Amino acid sequence: MWIIKYRKIFFVISAILTIASIALVAIFGLKFGVDFTGGSVIGVSYAEGRPAQADVEKAISEFKMGSSVVVKASGENGYLIRTPTIDNAKKDEIKNALSFGGTKVVTENQFNTVGPTLGNELKTKAVVAFIVLLIVINIFIAFAFRQVSKPISSWKYGFIAIIALAHDILVTTGFFALFGLLYGTEVDTLFVTAILVVLGYSVNDTIIIMDRIRENLANASDGDKDNKFEEIVGTSLSETMTRSINTTFATLLSLIALFFVGAEATRVFALALIVGIVSGAYSSIFIAAPMLVLFKNWEKK
Repeated sequence: MWIIKYRKIFFVISAILTIASIALVAIFGLKFGVDFTGGSVIGVSYAEGRPAQADVEKAISEFKMGSSVVVKASGENGYLIRTPTIDNAKKDEIKNALSFGGTKVVTENQFNTVGPTLGNELKTKAVVAFIVLLIVINIFIAFAFRQVSKPISSWKYGFIAIIALAHDILVTTGFFALFGLLYGTEVDTLFVTAILVVLGYSVNDTIIIMDRIRENLANASDGDKDNKFEEIVGTSLSETMTRSINTTFATLLSLIALFFVGAEATRVFALALIVGIVSGAYSSIFIAAPMLVLFKNWEKK
């Protein structure tokens, strides 16, 4: 199959994306939301059209909370205002100031407060969740493919799946570092949830392809397993690729609709899923299966 034949091109594309993602995260970092840094977020909307952002920033500046206050547009008529941690009394004062002396009808849509201690705890738990998930997936795949020992050991199927998943995590995180740099996009707990969903989706796609390879290897003779392994992998990929692409396309339609039509709070979640699922489909088809052939050729040499 052409994907197997030109696998080096796809490996280079993935290497470029991965290195670029690592560089973006290392140089610019992620813009963490209140969930991770601690602080308060107030979401307000105006019934008769929102005032200019400069006017809102000026009204907030009267409270002298420093440069840590961030004001950004939300929807067509609202603003999201991030501040240091405040209580309900201070929030009510800010809301009153945003009414500009009662000349504007302002509605409070959300008010969330997270302490910095909880934010650090969330960061730690997110990293632990990723590591544990990767280990469990590796063990599961190695166990599921334990009867496949020729010409590739079962644990290598799990190792390749982990490489594909690491690719998906890095690419998605790199895109969000870029979005944060260009558009101020912040990552929150919904981003972590989206990454975990992407991992589950991606590994499912990878296992479907690997399972077809396992079935075709089981039906092949010992000689064909060794001499025609590349052909078997290519055939298996051809048999499953259409299903993977169709499933990904159908999922993306729903996520794109959620991104453009859904609530403001779910946009980061939808965007992370869109980037992650596209990356997951790519890694399952163009990385995981061809890497089996690569590992086989390395062992042969």
